[in-house]
Amino acid sequence: MTDLSAFREETKAWLEENCPPGARGPGPISNGSSKIKITDADTLVWLERMVEKGWTVPSWPKEVGGGGLNNDEYLVLLEEMAAMGARPALSSFGTSMIGPTLLEFGTDEQKNTHLPRIARAEVEWCQGYSEPGSGSDLASLSTRAEDNGDHFVINGQKTWTSGAHNADWMFCLVRTDPNAPKHEGISFVLLPVDQPGIEIRPIRMLSGESRFNDTFFDNAIAQKTDLVGELNKGWTVGKRLLQHERSGMESLVSGGAKGGKMSLVAEAKRCLGEDNNAIADPAYRSEVLKYEMDNQVFRMAQRRAVEESEGGTPGAVTSIFKIYGTELQQKYYDLLLKMRGVRGFPDTFAKQNDSFSDAEMSTTRDWLFYRAASIYSGSNEVQRNIIAKRVLGLPDG
Repeated sequence: MTDLSAFREETKAWLEENCPPGARGPGPISNGSSKIKITDADTLVWLERMVEKGWTVPSWPKEVGGGGLNNDEYLVLLEEMAAMGARPALSSFGTSMIGPTLLEFGTDEQKNTHLPRIARAEVEWCQGYSEPGSGSDLASLSTRAEDNGDHFVINGQKTWTSGAHNADWMFCLVRTDPNAPKHEGISFVLLPVDQPGIEIRPIRMLSGESRFNDTFFDNAIAQKTDLVGELNKGWTVGKRLLQHERSGMESLVSGGAKGGKMSLVAEAKRCLGEDNNAIADPAYRSEVLKYEMDNQVFRMAQRRAVEESEGGTPGAVTSIFKIYGTELQQKYYDLLLKMRGVRGFPDTFAKQNDSFSDAEMSTTRDWLFYRAASIYSGSNEVQRNIIAKRVLGLPDG
């Protein structure tokens, strides 16, 4: 038996013994926020066991709380989690965005301070990028950070700050040299959210929820020790973080796309009936089959990219994942609602509705939320430009 085969058997046995039934299939997932209490017993047990194993961040070094898995071991773990339907014990901006970025650009002090806390699910992060006048043209941002000895004083506004109301820390792009060209003079800093100089105002969405926020800085403080990378060179760090975000690596760590989602096949059978164990309606059967095939192709492409990058996050090719992944998300929720018919459209602004189940309410809110998926994290139009220039090498103009 090869070493990898032995690792697979050990991993499968460990998962079977340690992953509670309530942590398999759709269900709650911790994001590590100190402001959110985990109430589901199996979710908490699963998190504690995965933290102890180092598998909340399986490919991170052991010295910062990770599992220290090499690329082949990492992929085996993903396969075995997918096989048993185990959802991730932890999924957050910390694990998918700022953590990998600190591994590349952070100082030893920053890594030792922040990464173990992320791995132990003790902290959640939010992203301070977009501003009211700087969305797709992010480099035009105007939030300023002035040098004040051992710290920066920050003034300005960020918008669409996902999860800021539950976050403990923020990673933020700020302008530290207003006289430099717009892609220069930008720095990447870390700062605690709970401080007098930060005000967070929820933005209520069409879905009736408030996942996004406006964030205002009025003499907020970021310590100099929390400057990531070089002063005025934060654009490079910020772009790399977006590649981590767009790669969709979190779905790989979760053991596949189904860890936190309802099965389209099962829901189609429930809504439309069965015919010899198949979806009764041939038109919907064809649509669901096409979605499942497209989704499998997408996951295989992600895996191949991971293998080719030796376990790290790929570069500009992640823009392909952003485009295709968000379109798949939208297709998934479109199909769910179509199959449910009139049961797919409750009043999403109501906190509860006796005429609709919690699952029906939640799915419709998610459908509305993911209409924005092709815009946030860099619009799909911008991603196509990146692919044209940096993947295909096409000329400008």
